[in-house]
Amino acid sequence: MIKGTTIRMWKRSLVVLITLVIVCFAGLIGRLFKLQIIDGEGLQRMALEQQLTDTKINAQRGTIYDRNMKVLAQSATVWTVVLEPAYLNTEEKRELVCSGLHDILGIEKDKLLELAKKRSFYNIVKKRIESDVKDKIIEFKTNNKISSGIRLIEDYKRYYPFGSFASAVLGFTGADSQGLSGIEAYYDKTLKGEQGRVITAKNARGTDMPFDYEQMVPAQNGCHLKLCIDEVIQHFVEKNLEEGVINNKVINRAAAIAMDVKTGEIISMAVKGDFDPNNPFEIVDKTELDRINSLPEEEKAKAKSEALQKQWRNKAVSDTYYPGSVFKMFTASMGLELNVVNEKTPFNCTGRIKPCEGAKYIGCHKRGGHGPQTFFEALCHSCNPAFIMTGQKIGTKNFFEYYKSFGFHEKTNIDLPGESGDIFFHADGSMDITDLAVASMGQNFGITPIQLITGVSSIANGGKLMQPHIVKEILDSNGNIVKSIEPIVKRMTISENTSKRVIAMLHENATTGSAKNAYVPGYRVAGKTGTSEKIGLSTPGQKDYISSFCGFAPADDPKIALLVFFDTPRGDFYYGSAVAAPVFAKAMQDILPYMGIERKYTEEELKKLDTETPNMIDKNIGEAKNIALTASLKPLIIGSGEKVIAQIPEPSSHIPKEGTVVLYTDEESKENTVKVPKLTGMSVSEVNKAVSDVRLNLKLSGNNLTGNEVVSASQSVAEGEEVPLGTIITVNFIHKDATD
Repeated sequence: MIKGTTIRMWKRSLVVLITLVIVCFAGLIGRLFKLQIIDGEGLQRMALEQQLTDTKINAQRGTIYDRNMKVLAQSATVWTVVLEPAYLNTEEKRELVCSGLHDILGIEKDKLLELAKKRSFYNIVKKRIESDVKDKIIEFKTNNKISSGIRLIEDYKRYYPFGSFASAVLGFTGADSQGLSGIEAYYDKTLKGEQGRVITAKNARGTDMPFDYEQMVPAQNGCHLKLCIDEVIQHFVEKNLEEGVINNKVINRAAAIAMDVKTGEIISMAVKGDFDPNNPFEIVDKTELDRINSLPEEEKAKAKSEALQKQWRNKAVSDTYYPGSVFKMFTASMGLELNVVNEKTPFNCTGRIKPCEGAKYIGCHKRGGHGPQTFFEALCHSCNPAFIMTGQKIGTKNFFEYYKSFGFHEKTNIDLPGESGDIFFHADGSMDITDLAVASMGQNFGITPIQLITGVSSIANGGKLMQPHIVKEILDSNGNIVKSIEPIVKRMTISENTSKRVIAMLHENATTGSAKNAYVPGYRVAGKTGTSEKIGLSTPGQKDYISSFCGFAPADDPKIALLVFFDTPRGDFYYGSAVAAPVFAKAMQDILPYMGIERKYTEEELKKLDTETPNMIDKNIGEAKNIALTASLKPLIIGSGEKVIAQIPEPSSHIPKEGTVVLYTDEESKENTVKVPKLTGMSVSEVNKAVSDVRLNLKLSGNNLTGNEVVSASQSVAEGEEVPLGTIITVNFIHKDATD
């Protein structure tokens, strides 16, 4: 009986034992499964992180070129200074290295000593040092026979060789070479490439292993961008835009866009005031900087941030504005396309119009009215009542459909960041009669400059709405084309026939109409002025305006469209015809010859052409006089010598016929200078007399400089400046009666 009980107990114990073994093994297997299968990858990663140090190496950022492969932004080599504390195993070595780096880099010695005592072979001391500093470190290492302890690792820094040139378009990069604005931001992934890595092993104590245990994964350099922008045309546009800002005392910046009307390529985009992308965090506007510095400390940071955001903002794509009378070219296109008006449709302007019962009167810029006129004449007069009546013929539904067709109710999707959309009366496009009235003349709705010039280009090119783009090609790091951006026609806006008819009207407008201040001798220019009041945005107690002009050339075969606009001019004039149109003319006068577009002078223009000054240096006085008279110039001899040693204007200069060429015959006579008089706000005859009285040469700029309404608006050399006798002073005249 006892024996049977023992056997049963033994069997039960065996079962329990086996069960315990199975449970334990199951637990171990489960634990192993979790560690190896479920958590294995994470644990391996943690182990590697404990055993390895992973340091990133920046790739060389791609270069940005203009369309002719001129460098606009590039990455140049700089260096990162790295300490290797594990090699600095004595106080003497640490003291020597830290003292030397303190003297060269200007870093506090205590901070360097703290880094030098760490258990590591890789501690970054300073990034992006220039070549001259690198050379000093190498010299220090050589002189002190330091073979290890300090390393120099190649890195890259972004440079913009032309400074503020096209800064609103190019943008800038941050401390880690990431694009922060402009093209740099939009194409950041394309430009930045892929970072490399330096992987360093650690020993059991957690100290980095020596250089022999490192593994380097090379960085892959970024792709290059070839822009549509032409560096020469960009300089022409920026120069004249800057001059316009100064002459017209513009307080809220200005912008300009030049577009190839047939391809949608942006060949120039400029914003003034701008900034230097080499120092993007420096506030350029000194007045604004002084204002910020005068604020309490707690307000300065916010004010500085707002000022920087404003100067970085690309006004050409990010700001909306009322287009004003420039938009009348679109209203005209709608009317002709719908056949509700034609060039000879009669209108009668009494000086004001009431759109509907209960509405307020809307005035014309000509208070007494234009009287009877055709639609063609109404465009050249920029007559508000005529265009309000045209809008009524078009109707609200048709107006909005064409508004959308011209691309104003959608972003253009240009390849730049921060593009804004339009601000229409109602999101669904609904309008009442009063809305239609003011919209017909370009008021009370907002569009962006890039939207406007894209729409204008469709009028110029036969009705094709092109996709605007800033980049022409993407190139790999070896210069091979990765992608070429081809022209894209988004849709047709108007017929080719309507396009030709509107171009003919706009050409006449730029020759004899409200846009005649945009006239360029020898070229057929077409365009329209615009002046819009900044409703709700004006300075308290003062009306503020945006003055603009948009046109294209040559009118018989349009190639380039140019929009210029100035936000809040505070000079003598605010009309687009007086502020923006002359800037358009000056820019086009530079651009069109550069593009190889041939001048076609009228007989009247040929009579006014300048002559080229012949070279009279080293000629005797009698011979020099004869040469000057033969060239239709008046010689003025200064000095007591027998030969000409210098002349003003210099040889091959362009000077008006019958102008004076000053011939100097001794060194003393070359010191004669005169002060340039004030030449603005005067008639042609008054300017001519003022210049002649001080023996300077006058070059007139402007269209059809006759009549009582012609007045000088700017001069090429500032009042009071000392210049040699005979210096050519270009004075630009405008027509005060050429309003919007």
